[in-house]
Amino acid sequence: MSSLIHTKRLRIALSFVLAAALAAVGAVACHHEQETQRAAVTPLLRPPLTPLFDDLERRTFDYFWDTAMPDSGLIPDRYPYTEPFSSIAAIGFGLTAYGIGVERKYITREQAIERTLLTLRTLEGLPQGSRSEGMAGYHGFFYHFLDLKSGARYADWVELSSVDTALLLEGVLFSQSYFDRNTPEEKEIRQLADTLYRRVEWPWMQVRPPLIAMGWYPKQGYLPYDWEGYNEGMLVYILALGSPTEAIGNDAWSAWMKTYPRSWGTFEGQEYLGFGPQFGHQYSHVWIDFRGIQDAYMRVHGFDYFENSRRATYAQRAYAIANPMGWKLYGQNIWGLTASDGPQGANLDYEGGLREFRHYSARGAGLADAFDDGTIAPTAAAASLPFAPEIVIPAVEEMHTRYGKEIYSKYGFLDAFNPSFSYDIPLKTGHLVPGFGWVASDYIGIDQGPILAMIENYRDDFVWNVMKRNPYIRKGLERAGFKGGWLDEPVAAKVSKAAASR
Repeated sequence: MSSLIHTKRLRIALSFVLAAALAAVGAVACHHEQETQRAAVTPLLRPPLTPLFDDLERRTFDYFWDTAMPDSGLIPDRYPYTEPFSSIAAIGFGLTAYGIGVERKYITREQAIERTLLTLRTLEGLPQGSRSEGMAGYHGFFYHFLDLKSGARYADWVELSSVDTALLLEGVLFSQSYFDRNTPEEKEIRQLADTLYRRVEWPWMQVRPPLIAMGWYPKQGYLPYDWEGYNEGMLVYILALGSPTEAIGNDAWSAWMKTYPRSWGTFEGQEYLGFGPQFGHQYSHVWIDFRGIQDAYMRVHGFDYFENSRRATYAQRAYAIANPMGWKLYGQNIWGLTASDGPQGANLDYEGGLREFRHYSARGAGLADAFDDGTIAPTAAAASLPFAPEIVIPAVEEMHTRYGKEIYSKYGFLDAFNPSFSYDIPLKTGHLVPGFGWVASDYIGIDQGPILAMIENYRDDFVWNVMKRNPYIRKGLERAGFKGGWLDEPVAAKVSKAAASR
């Protein structure tokens, strides 16, 4: 059992006083917002982080540092695992984690360089081709899951994934911009990153142009679905628009936004562009600072995507307080629905009615893409820290204070828990805790990564400032029609600010 669980009860009283005060502020803000539409929630506060966040950040970093393969840098999709495959998206979060580790003094810059070089050399050298076996990718894209030992496509069910390639590339481009010194090793990092990004043939994935398909299989061909707004697919289009070699046309962003009206509306007192699972409001923001920059859609609506995610965060919390399905423990500081593990796929009786429970699934609250089976994922709240710290800090504190013994361990928060699930049936994963409910047994890389990065972004805008120096990200945003904020600053001034923050 972790030392923090033992010492948590002895933490200085200030942490608990602060958490209680923040919870009160959040409750007032939430009540006010339920009565006001199209207005921003309360002015963004910047409360200090409690000691728990220092420990959580370190433990979450250790997930990436400890579990990566020592001979390749590939990072497992989850840990502990029974099937040995790497998630390319988890690798992207891991590459970002290494720079954070340097800044937080968890590791040296030399250690980060060595690990980053190992990872990028592996990725650049993995075979690409149309064959269904033995390949890691095709046309510059990577398969969603790679065998941890060989680096090849893990199984026939694994698709060539446009969005997971995008999440990987964000970490690759972070490495390119962070390692900016004039040494042979850091020059090689920048060159490898450039090679990996430039070789992605984005137009090849436009089987129904100008939209970008979600993926491709060697035998079945393209998936019948395209990335349409609003969700984490923002990253795909920004990267595809920014490419210096294989860029897509400007009309793609307009096509991506065309379906926005289906997602716009008012939910739990917030009027915003909705997407039920919270990860859709987080992933793009891990690397891109959307504060003050707007595309055509947001200019019309009078705010930015950061404010949109802030409203989504408040709506999630308000939904938990309302708790329309009557799940156990939901409330002011126990909330958070996103893609996560769950106990089992089954329809079971819950308080006199049949309810659907799921294993790994997207969960969310909103006008669309909504599903709720009582499973709470701590990453949904924790990785929303920059959007609404006044309600996130109390939530993270309370989940840890009340249930840390069950849900907090070596690498921070386990992926999810469900206090409403106590059925004596075979479980897909996790275990039952008597008197508490179901708890996941694993950590998942794509849920760990946003926690780590968003804590660091809240501290000092670190990941955001690094990415502002990347010309490809800037070009992609500008071609999508974003203006204002830091995009209007001279590049030299932006670099100076970023250097000062480090």
